[in-house]
Amino acid sequence: MEIEHIIHTYGDYLYRVAFIYTKDKSAAEEVVQDVFFNFYRKQSQFKGDATLKTYLIKMTINRSYDYLRSWKNKRLVLMEKITGKSSVTTEQLLLTMEMRGEITQAVLGLPVKYREIIVLYYYEEFSIKEIASLTDVAESTIKSRLQRARSKLKMILQEEGEMSHE
Repeated sequence: MEIEHIIHTYGDYLYRVAFIYTKDKSAAEEVVQDVFFNFYRKQSQFKGDATLKTYLIKMTINRSYDYLRSWKNKRLVLMEKITGKSSVTTEQLLLTMEMRGEITQAVLGLPVKYREIIVLYYYEEFSIKEIASLTDVAESTIKSRLQRARSKLKMILQEEGEMSHE
């Protein structure tokens, strides 16, 4: 398969996955570029044990985690806390609101380990077994994280509902 075809087929999808993790448009773009660059360089390592889409999603998730652990991200978060100013641009805010509205906002408010389970289970419709394989986490852990994520999401949405009625 040619890399241009792969980018055209999976680019937007991988961008959305990366954005769900990073919550930052430019970081998501950077993650996806890194994923495609690394895939291009090392495509001979793809053995076909999983589908290409699953393989690229796994790469995107791992690269997103790398970004979240990076000094660059930690520095931005620290500066936001110190200055009280968010580095989120108006464009990023509009993009987030357009993607799925209040539910997306609530999902983005969850910690990463819960957010990824919700996204993979509900948005991407992966089974618990597939999520366990994709994230290298035990199925029982996925089930408990899914349950906790649902509870946290329910609380967030109820609080937002109460605030809108005031």
